[in-house]
Order: sequence, then C-alpha cells, then structure tokens
Amino acid sequence: MEHVPPPAEELARLDRELAELDARRAQLLTRRAWLLAALRPPAPTAAPGWNPSAWGAPAAGRPGAPAQPWGYVPPKQPSAPRSAQNVLLTLGGLLLTVAAIAFTLVSWGSMGIGGRSAVLALVTVGALAAPAVLLRRGLTATAEALAALALVLTLLDAYAVHAVAAPDTDGLGFTAVAAAVLAALWTAYGLTLGKLHLPLPAAVVLAQWPLLFGAWAAGAPALVVGWALLATAVLDGAIALWGKGTGTRVTACVGGSVMAFSALLVGLTLSVTASGPLGALAPGALLLTAAAAALAGAWRAPKGFARASGVVAGLAVVAAVGGVPAAAVPEDWGVLAYLSAGLALTAVVRTGLPRNAVLGVLVASAAVVAGALAGALPGLAAVLLGPVALLSDVWAGSPEGSRAALGSTLPWTGLAATPVVLAVSAGLLGSAYRWWPSLARIAAPLIAREEPGPAGAAAYGAGPAGSAGAPGTGTPEAGGAAVPGTGGAPGAGTAGTGGTPAPGASGAGAPGAPGAAAPGASGAPWYAGGAPAARRRPSAAALRGAAGAGAAVLGWGALLLAGAVLDVPYAVAVAGETLLVAGLLALAVRGAGSGRDASAAVPVTALVVALAGAVSAGLLSLASEGASYAVFGALTALFAGASVRAGAGVERAVFAVAAAVGGTVLTGFAGRSLELAPHEAAPLVLLVPALTVLFGARLRRNPVALPVELTGALGALVAVGLAVPDAPFLALVLALCGVLAAGAAVRPERRPVAGYLAAALFVLATWVRLAASEVSFPEAYTLPVTVPALVVGFLRRRKDPEASSWTAYGPGLAATLLPSLAVAWTDPDWQRPLLLGVAALVVTLLGARHRLQALLLLGGAVLALDGLHELAPYVVQVAGALPRWLPPALAGLLLLVVGATYEQRLRDARRLKDALGRMR
Repeated sequence: MEHVPPPAEELARLDRELAELDARRAQLLTRRAWLLAALRPPAPTAAPGWNPSAWGAPAAGRPGAPAQPWGYVPPKQPSAPRSAQNVLLTLGGLLLTVAAIAFTLVSWGSMGIGGRSAVLALVTVGALAAPAVLLRRGLTATAEALAALALVLTLLDAYAVHAVAAPDTDGLGFTAVAAAVLAALWTAYGLTLGKLHLPLPAAVVLAQWPLLFGAWAAGAPALVVGWALLATAVLDGAIALWGKGTGTRVTACVGGSVMAFSALLVGLTLSVTASGPLGALAPGALLLTAAAAALAGAWRAPKGFARASGVVAGLAVVAAVGGVPAAAVPEDWGVLAYLSAGLALTAVVRTGLPRNAVLGVLVASAAVVAGALAGALPGLAAVLLGPVALLSDVWAGSPEGSRAALGSTLPWTGLAATPVVLAVSAGLLGSAYRWWPSLARIAAPLIAREEPGPAGAAAYGAGPAGSAGAPGTGTPEAGGAAVPGTGGAPGAGTAGTGGTPAPGASGAGAPGAPGAAAPGASGAPWYAGGAPAARRRPSAAALRGAAGAGAAVLGWGALLLAGAVLDVPYAVAVAGETLLVAGLLALAVRGAGSGRDASAAVPVTALVVALAGAVSAGLLSLASEGASYAVFGALTALFAGASVRAGAGVERAVFAVAAAVGGTVLTGFAGRSLELAPHEAAPLVLLVPALTVLFGARLRRNPVALPVELTGALGALVAVGLAVPDAPFLALVLALCGVLAAGAAVRPERRPVAGYLAAALFVLATWVRLAASEVSFPEAYTLPVTVPALVVGFLRRRKDPEASSWTAYGPGLAATLLPSLAVAWTDPDWQRPLLLGVAALVVTLLGARHRLQALLLLGGAVLALDGLHELAPYVVQVAGALPRWLPPALAGLLLLVVGATYEQRLRDARRLKDALGRMR
C-alpha cells in the first residue's frame, strides 16, 4: 500500500529538492565558466624588470583587457579619416629618401664644398625636425617615414665627411667612430621623441659595430675581437632588460644573441686550438666572463630566456674549465677533461641561482655527458656487430687478438679514453642509484612545489578525502576547493565541518574566502599543469630505475670496449663477454625477484643487454670450434638456470626461450662436427623440438610452456628447411615433425592445433616420399591408408555424432584425393582425370547429402580443379579465337552485374557461410 504524505510535508520536500537543483545548477555554471577561462591561452609571466607580456599590454583606457604575450600583433583598427593623407605623405618621404641618395652619389660633384655642406646640413636638420611637428599634428606614419629619411641622411652625412674631410682615414676605423656617434645621436633623438618607433632600434643596430670594427681596424688578435663581441653582447643584454619599447628590446635580443654566439665561437675555437694549458687560459677567461654575464641576465629574464642563459653559461664553463687540462693531455684523452667539467656543473644545485638558470645549467651538463657518450657509439657498434663477418667463414681458426675477430677498421688507439668515459658515467649513475634518497634531498629545493599564495592553491587530486580537490569540485555537501574566482561556499572545506579545512588540505577555501587557484594561476610553479601533467612527470622510482639501468648498460659497454681497445687475446675476449652475460643474468634474476618498484627498470634492462651480449658472444665464438661449443653450452646453461631461478612471468619465458635457441644451435654444431650434410643434420636438429614437447607436457598450463614450444616449432621449421634439398630426408623430417605434433596433441589444450598439424605433416610426408620414389600410381599406396582411416572416422562419428567431419574423414580423404590430383595434372591420358572426377563428385554429393563439411569442400575443390585441368585446353583455344576486346568487355559486364546486385550477393555469401558453419 503506497504512503501518500500530507500536502505540507510534500511541499517542504519539493522545496528542498528545488533548492538542491538550484545549487547544483549554480555549481555547474561556475564550473563551466572556469573551464572556459582555462581553455584560453594564459599570458606568460616574467620576472620583475623584464615582462614581455607587458610590452603588448592594453592602453590605460582599457584596464580590463588582458595583457598580450610578446610578439602579439593587435587586430587592425578602422582607418582614420586622414589615412589617405598619411599614405601620400609616407610615399613622399620615401621618394625624398631616394632623391637624397641619388643627389649624394650622382650630383655631388657639381657643387662646391660650401654648397654640399649647406645642402646636406639643411636637409638633415629639416628631416630631424619635421617628425616633432608631425607628431603634434597626429601624422605618426609620416613622422616615421621622415625619421627613416633622417636616418639615411645621417648615414650619408657620415659617408660625405669621410669622402671629403677625411679621405685618408682608415675605412674600418672611421666606420667604428661614425657608428658610435650615430648610435648616441639616435639614442638621444629616440628618447626625445618617444612616440617614434624607429630611432631607438636603429641606434641599437648601429651600436653593434663600434667595438667590432674598432678592434678589426686596429689589427687586434682574435681574442680581442672576441672580447669586443662579448662587450657588445653585454650591452645588448642590458638594453634588452631595461630598454624602452618592444622594438628596441627585440632588436637588442637578436643582436645580443648573434654577438654572444660569435664571442663564444671565437673563445671555443681558441681554447680548442691552444698549444698548451697557458694558451688556453686567455680564451677560458673570455668564456667564463660570457658565462657570468649570461647568469647575471638570468636573474631578471623570463623563464625561457633564463633557461637558455643557463644552458649557454654551462656550456661556456665546460669549454673554459675543460679546455685547460685538455690542452695538456693527448688529443684522445681531452674528452675526459670536458666530461669532468660537465659533471662538476651538477654542483649548481647547491647555489643560490634562480631555479630556471639552474635547470639550464643542468641541461648543459647532461648535453656534455651525452656528447661524450655519443663518441663511444662507433666503438660499441664495431664490437657488437663486427663478429657478424664470421658467419661467412665459420670455424676458420682462432685469431690472435680480439680486434682481428671484429674485422673493423676503426682507429682503436684513438678510442683509448672511451672505456674510461663509459666507466665514469656508469659509476656516477650507479652511485645515484645506490644513494638515491640523499640525491633526492639535495635536489629537493629544485623540484619542490612553490607554496600556494594567500588565496590558496590546491593541486589536482590532492590527497585523500577531505583534502582540497580539483578546482570547481567543491559542493556545499562535500569537501573540496571552490572554483577560482568564486567565494567558498559554506562547507567548502570538508563535509560537515562548516568550511574548516581538513588537516593537510592546503588551500581549501574557508567560508567566504576565495577558492583554490586553477593550474597555471598566480603562485603555481612552472611544472604545475594539473592531473595530466602530474601523470606525465616521471616518478622518483622511475628516475631511480632509469639511473640503475643506465649504469648497467654503460658498465657493460665499458668492459666490452676495453677489451677491444686493449686488444686482449681472443680467448680472453670470448670468456669475458660470456662472464658479462652471466653477471647481467644474475642481476636480472635478482632484480626480478626483489619486487621493488624502484629497481623495476634494472632487471628489464639487464635482461635486454644480456640477450644482446649473448648474441655478440655467440657470434664472436664462431671463429673457433671449441669456443663455439664452450660459449653456446655456457649460454644455454646460464639461461636455463636463470629460467629456473626466475619467478613466473615474462622474464622466465624469455630465459627459457633463449636456452632453447642455444640448444638448437648446439645441435647444428654437432652436425657440422660430424661432417654431415645439411639435410643429414636435419633429424639431429629435431632433438631440441622433441625436448620442448616433453618440457611442455611437464609444465602443461604454465605460461612458460607455450613460448618454449613455439621456439621448438621454429627449430623444427629450421630442420625442414635444411632437409629441403633432399626429398627422402625431407619426408623423414616431416614424418618426425608429425610425430612431435601428435605427441603435443595428446594434451587437451594443444589438441585443436597440434592434431590438425600432425595429420597435415603425415600426409605431406607421404606425398613427398611418393614423389621422391617417382611413383606413377600413388593410389596403390594411398588407398590402403584411406580406407582404414575412413572406417575409423565412420566409427568415431557413429560414437560421437558431434565430432567434426574434418577430424573423422579429412585425413583419409586428403591422403588419396590430393596426391591423385597432383598426378592427374601431369597425366596426358584421360582415364585418371575421369576416375578422379567421378570419385570427387561422389564425395561431394555424400557431403551435401549428410551435411558433412569436409566431404563437401574437399570433394568440391578436387572436382573443380580436375575439371579446370580438363577444360583448360579448350578454354585457351576459344580465348584465342575470340576478339581481343571481348574478354575485357565480359569482365566489365560481370563487374557491373555483381555491383548492381552487390547486396544480394553479399546476403548469398553470408547464407553460404552460415550453411557451411552448420555442417559438421
């Protein structure tokens, strides 16, 4: 019986529900507003003193408009009423500029010295004074055009002074002085007429040349030229930080970048080509000064420029500090000096430099280390891939040294320092892996999040229930931070606490307080990008695992390369590579069983490197018969032992597969040692596949069983390939493979595949044997097999009507029909094709009558192929008698018919498929 509440109670309930709906709607609208704001590209922030976003800030009359980033092009405004006049005046200014140039270069000689000076002075003064008048009248474009004319005129004045008043003065020296004077003139002019955009950038361009041309004119050495370039770059940096106007700062940035790069290039070239340590000191001082200037600018530069400054400073310090010892050691060992300097840069985390500058310096350190490691790649590639050449001459004899077995023409003496570089890098990564907690504490100030601002800032997914949630997820009933820009609703801290934040819920809004800031808002650090960004950042465990994996790889490479550089005896090289594989397998097994997340990458890397090392050691051992047996035997034993010791998983399967591959190679070696032909050694190769079948029967449903059995199947395929040249041996190998497949089919989980495979292999072995014996009447051999097989199949179907016809009748029918079809295609008589066609027709009709799929398909296929063989000569004759255009026309007509009735044909095909599927 349904309870109907009183009207007053029902009305109160409806009011509560409506209030909840209104609150939920308000929350969703607020969340929508925040999402729309988050989708807009935020304006980049900058350090005090250099704020590129402010360069495109709105005018004072638009206080609500957002600041635009550096390089922002504002939309076109409607043309002013006098725009046509401005265009005409601008064109006039350009024509005047052209006329002034023509006058100076062409008509100069027709006037005296007084006239020349008066004309140029008058025109220049007029061009400089006119923009001030035009600016007061609002003709900005014309003023800019005349300012450009004045700039050209001042340049022509300088040219005229040099041509008339000082013709014997050195051109470079005069250019340096003129550039300095003009830069000062245009700086003062630009500061006086602040509304013009051209003078100050032009002054910056002119300021690039005085020091460079002055040093060049004085015949100064390259080092002095480098100092001149560096001083100019420092001046550009100061203008970029404190200059007036966007154009001025951009021009200074471009000029400073070019000059700084040129100065660093000069210093690096002089440092690298120095004849000794003393000769490298002066270029090093230049590079260190450049590094100090870059770091000084990083204090006030925005994030991107600060990081770039850190990278430049780090590379400059490495070149300066490493260049001195590098000049004192042989050329091949200089890389160690630069590597040591690069590694020393990591101490920057202990300094008080800005965060972004420190990151840039660390990037420079990583680049130096990566460059040093890249130099080891050619040597490692030669050690790993060089033994491939031994495949063409197996067991030719043991060479004297390991280099002879590699067959490489690399200058090994020039790689003497490479193993040391790899060893040092491996040692440092291993130390980082071993003492990771201490390293994390040192780097904590660099990667720690900034404290939230007074308004509170909660990261996405911050902590357990009750902590500050994602922006916009707070509700009056549940905890979580409110949406940015909205006041915290009552209860926005935690559920039922009236807005009091839960312990540890940093940034949860109190009642009436502003909500948590969105990612990317004020107070959020550069790496705070919400939940997706947090998922993209690697965890501490992943970083530690990467360090351990890198240590394993580099240590292995160092030992491999050391043997080639030292040219150790061949036996020592082979034994050393085998021992390295053993050590890596031990590391992989130990790490796989430890279950520590921090070392998850180490065992996987050790496993991959062990496999690569096993391949390299195996190839290297092919030079000697004894070494081949020893190495592959040891590798097989090592991988087999590792598969026993490893826990259940992918590692264990990989170990077992590698052991099976090694065993297969050993059986091939045995056949070669017995001087067997390849086809004679094929049955011997089947020994390992037989063992894998027994191993799979022992493991049964263990995950390792399937990979091992598939490896054995590949070994059997290799045996078949070896036996192909000899048909009798091929039949034997196929029969043996059928026995192995039948043995695997005893297990229920392998029966669906292995059973059919065994039957196919037995039938194929029979055909090959008959073909090898040149039997012209195969039915005498196949019918005695077919009749009992069909009887057995009939009894099986009688006992189990659900049994498949392919299992019951397929092998028996195929044993006779297919060999007979193969012989019929080469039989010139008509009796065999006729009898085969009749038999196939009978089988097809029986299959259709009793709904047996195997009989219908096998009989129909044989009947169709037999009929095609008999009709082929007549079809060829008819086709030759037809016009050449008729076959394409018929084909096109057929395609049109099929296309027109495509849906019907598709339904027919589906019905045929369903009908065949319902057959047994």
